[in-house]
Amino acid sequence: MNVEIKISEELIPFKEAIERLENRVKNIKSGNANDLIWILEHPKTYTAGLRSNNKEILDKSIKITNTNRGGKITLHNPGQKIVYLAIDLNKRKKDIRNLVRNIENSIIEFLHRYNIESKADKQNIGIWVKEKKIAAIGFRVTKWIAYHGCSINIQNNLNDYKKIIPCGLDNSKITSMKNEGIIKFEEINSDLVEIFRNNLTKL
Repeated sequence: MNVEIKISEELIPFKEAIERLENRVKNIKSGNANDLIWILEHPKTYTAGLRSNNKEILDKSIKITNTNRGGKITLHNPGQKIVYLAIDLNKRKKDIRNLVRNIENSIIEFLHRYNIESKADKQNIGIWVKEKKIAAIGFRVTKWIAYHGCSINIQNNLNDYKKIIPCGLDNSKITSMKNEGIIKFEEINSDLVEIFRNNLTKL
Protein backbone atom coordinates (compact mmCIF):
# COMPACT_ATOMS: atom_id res chain seq x y z
CA MET A 1 0.00 0.00 0.00
CA ASN A 2 1.22 3.50 -0.80
CA VAL A 3 1.43 5.71 2.28
CA GLU A 4 2.32 9.40 2.18
CA ILE A 5 4.59 10.59 4.98
CA LYS A 6 4.33 14.17 6.22
CA ILE A 7 6.42 15.76 8.98
CA SER A 8 5.56 19.29 10.09
CA GLU A 9 8.32 21.07 11.95
CA GLU A 10 6.18 24.08 12.90
CA LEU A 11 3.29 23.94 15.37
CA ILE A 12 0.02 23.24 13.55
CA PRO A 13 -3.20 24.61 15.11
CA PHE A 14 -5.54 21.78 16.06
CA LYS A 15 -8.53 22.88 13.98
CA GLU A 16 -6.37 23.43 10.91
CA ALA A 17 -4.89 19.95 11.26
CA ILE A 18 -8.31 18.32 11.58
CA GLU A 19 -9.61 20.16 8.52
CA ARG A 20 -6.63 18.96 6.52
CA LEU A 21 -7.05 15.43 7.86
CA GLU A 22 -10.76 15.34 6.99
CA ASN A 23 -10.00 16.62 3.48
CA ARG A 24 -7.53 13.77 3.12
CA VAL A 25 -10.23 11.30 4.16
CA LYS A 26 -12.57 12.70 1.47
CA ASN A 27 -9.83 12.36 -1.14
CA ILE A 28 -9.08 8.79 -0.06
CA LYS A 29 -12.80 7.96 -0.40
CA SER A 30 -12.83 9.34 -3.94
CA GLY A 31 -9.63 7.50 -4.86
CA ASN A 32 -7.61 10.68 -5.26
CA ALA A 33 -5.17 10.26 -2.36
CA ASN A 34 -3.05 7.65 -0.64
CA ASP A 35 -3.10 6.72 3.04
CA LEU A 36 -1.34 9.19 5.33
CA ILE A 37 1.03 9.25 8.29
CA TRP A 38 1.41 12.83 9.51
CA ILE A 39 3.72 13.71 12.43
CA LEU A 40 3.34 17.11 14.05
CA GLU A 41 2.88 19.07 17.27
CA HIS A 42 0.04 21.36 18.35
CA PRO A 43 0.00 24.60 20.36
CA LYS A 44 -1.58 24.04 23.78
CA THR A 45 -5.11 22.79 23.10
CA TYR A 46 -7.62 20.96 25.27
CA THR A 47 -9.86 18.70 23.20
CA ALA A 48 -13.05 16.86 24.10
CA GLY A 49 -13.91 13.52 22.52
CA LEU A 50 -17.37 12.04 22.10
CA ARG A 51 -17.42 10.48 25.59
CA SER A 52 -16.31 13.58 27.52
CA ASN A 53 -18.26 15.56 30.11
CA ASN A 54 -17.85 18.86 31.97
CA LYS A 55 -16.84 17.16 35.22
CA GLU A 56 -13.49 16.42 33.58
CA ILE A 57 -12.73 20.16 33.32
CA LEU A 58 -11.14 21.23 36.62
CA ASP A 59 -10.27 24.76 35.50
CA LYS A 60 -13.45 26.18 33.98
CA SER A 61 -11.53 29.09 32.46
CA ILE A 62 -9.77 26.97 29.84
CA LYS A 63 -11.07 26.76 26.28
CA ILE A 64 -12.23 23.32 25.17
CA THR A 65 -12.23 22.32 21.50
CA ASN A 66 -14.79 19.64 20.60
CA THR A 67 -13.72 16.88 18.25
CA ASN A 68 -15.37 13.87 16.64
CA ARG A 69 -12.79 11.35 17.77
CA GLY A 70 -13.56 8.77 20.42
CA GLY A 71 -12.50 9.22 24.03
CA LYS A 72 -12.73 11.94 26.67
CA ILE A 73 -10.95 15.23 27.39
CA THR A 74 -7.24 15.37 26.75
CA LEU A 75 -4.40 17.81 26.14
CA HIS A 76 -2.16 18.55 23.20
CA ASN A 77 0.82 20.85 23.76
CA PRO A 78 4.32 21.53 22.39
CA GLY A 79 6.71 18.66 23.07
CA GLN A 80 4.00 16.08 22.52
CA LYS A 81 4.18 14.25 19.19
CA ILE A 82 0.96 13.67 17.32
CA VAL A 83 0.83 10.84 14.79
CA TYR A 84 -2.23 11.45 12.64
CA LEU A 85 -3.29 8.64 10.35
CA ALA A 86 -5.78 8.30 7.53
CA ILE A 87 -5.98 4.61 6.68
CA ASP A 88 -8.27 2.96 4.12
CA LEU A 89 -9.34 -0.31 5.72
CA ASN A 90 -11.30 -1.21 2.60
CA LYS A 91 -7.93 -2.22 1.18
CA ARG A 92 -6.86 -3.96 4.38
CA LYS A 93 -8.46 -6.05 7.10
CA LYS A 94 -11.73 -4.42 8.21
CA ASP A 95 -10.95 -4.76 11.89
CA ILE A 96 -10.82 -1.65 14.11
CA ARG A 97 -9.45 -3.56 17.09
CA ASN A 98 -6.65 -4.87 14.88
CA LEU A 99 -5.81 -1.30 13.86
CA VAL A 100 -5.74 -0.10 17.47
CA ARG A 101 -3.54 -3.06 18.44
CA ASN A 102 -1.20 -2.20 15.56
CA ILE A 103 -0.90 1.39 16.82
CA GLU A 104 -0.38 0.18 20.40
CA ASN A 105 2.42 -2.11 19.24
CA SER A 106 4.00 0.71 17.22
CA ILE A 107 4.13 3.00 20.27
CA ILE A 108 5.49 0.21 22.49
CA GLU A 109 8.18 -0.57 19.89
CA PHE A 110 9.05 3.12 19.58
CA LEU A 111 9.43 3.55 23.35
CA HIS A 112 11.44 0.33 23.62
CA ARG A 113 13.95 1.86 21.19
CA TYR A 114 14.59 4.46 23.93
CA ASN A 115 14.79 1.79 26.65
CA ILE A 116 11.35 2.62 28.02
CA GLU A 117 9.30 -0.48 28.76
CA SER A 118 5.59 0.11 28.27
CA LYS A 119 2.35 -1.80 27.88
CA ALA A 120 -1.20 -1.54 26.59
CA ASP A 121 -4.24 -1.81 28.84
CA LYS A 122 -7.53 -3.34 27.60
CA GLN A 123 -9.52 -1.39 30.20
CA ASN A 124 -7.91 2.00 29.49
CA ILE A 125 -6.92 2.49 25.87
CA GLY A 126 -3.46 4.00 25.58
CA ILE A 127 0.10 3.09 26.46
CA TRP A 128 1.39 2.95 30.02
CA VAL A 129 4.79 3.09 31.68
CA LYS A 130 4.27 1.27 34.97
CA GLU A 131 1.14 2.98 36.32
CA LYS A 132 1.41 6.20 34.31
CA LYS A 133 0.01 6.97 30.86
CA ILE A 134 2.46 8.16 28.22
CA ALA A 135 0.39 7.90 25.03
CA ALA A 136 -3.27 8.29 24.06
CA ILE A 137 -5.09 6.73 21.11
CA GLY A 138 -8.33 7.87 19.49
CA PHE A 139 -9.95 7.06 16.14
CA ARG A 140 -13.00 7.82 14.08
CA VAL A 141 -14.09 5.57 11.22
CA THR A 142 -16.20 6.53 8.21
CA LYS A 143 -16.93 4.01 5.46
CA TRP A 144 -13.98 1.96 6.72
CA ILE A 145 -11.53 4.84 6.50
CA ALA A 146 -9.97 5.30 9.94
CA TYR A 147 -8.50 8.63 10.96
CA HIS A 148 -7.12 10.64 13.91
CA GLY A 149 -4.41 8.53 15.61
CA CYS A 150 -2.28 8.90 18.72
CA SER A 151 -0.34 11.35 20.87
CA ILE A 152 2.92 10.53 22.65
CA ASN A 153 4.30 12.66 25.47
CA ILE A 154 7.94 13.38 24.61
CA GLN A 155 9.06 16.49 26.51
CA ASN A 156 5.86 18.48 26.96
CA ASN A 157 4.80 20.40 30.07
CA LEU A 158 2.90 17.90 32.21
CA ASN A 159 1.65 20.66 34.52
CA ASP A 160 -0.87 21.57 31.80
CA TYR A 161 -2.72 18.34 32.64
CA LYS A 162 -3.60 19.68 36.09
CA LYS A 163 -6.48 21.69 34.62
CA ILE A 164 -8.38 18.59 33.46
CA ILE A 165 -9.04 14.95 34.28
CA PRO A 166 -7.26 13.59 31.19
CA CYS A 167 -8.96 10.59 29.58
CA GLY A 168 -10.84 10.11 32.85
CA LEU A 169 -7.62 9.63 34.83
CA ASP A 170 -6.02 11.20 37.88
CA ASN A 171 -3.85 13.87 36.23
CA SER A 172 -0.87 12.81 38.33
CA LYS A 173 -0.84 9.51 36.43
CA ILE A 174 0.61 11.07 33.28
CA THR A 175 4.24 10.80 32.24
CA SER A 176 6.53 11.64 29.32
CA MET A 177 9.77 10.35 27.83
CA LYS A 178 11.61 13.25 29.47
CA ASN A 179 9.97 12.39 32.78
CA GLU A 180 11.28 8.84 32.33
CA GLY A 181 14.87 10.10 31.98
CA ILE A 182 15.29 10.45 28.21
CA ILE A 183 17.24 13.56 27.19
CA LYS A 184 18.06 13.03 23.48
CA PHE A 185 15.21 13.49 21.01
CA GLU A 186 16.91 14.24 17.69
CA GLU A 187 15.78 11.03 15.97
CA ILE A 188 12.17 11.04 17.23
CA ASN A 189 10.51 11.87 13.90
CA SER A 190 12.54 9.42 11.82
CA ASP A 191 12.00 6.66 14.39
CA LEU A 192 8.24 7.25 14.41
CA VAL A 193 8.07 7.20 10.61
CA GLU A 194 10.08 4.00 10.33
CA ILE A 195 8.11 2.10 12.96
CA PHE A 196 4.61 3.23 12.02
CA ARG A 197 5.16 2.75 8.29
CA ASN A 198 6.58 -0.74 8.78
CA ASN A 199 3.79 -1.82 11.12
CA LEU A 200 1.00 -0.48 8.91
CA THR A 201 2.11 -2.96 6.22
CA LYS A 202 0.95 -5.70 8.60
CA LEU A 203 -2.69 -4.56 8.60
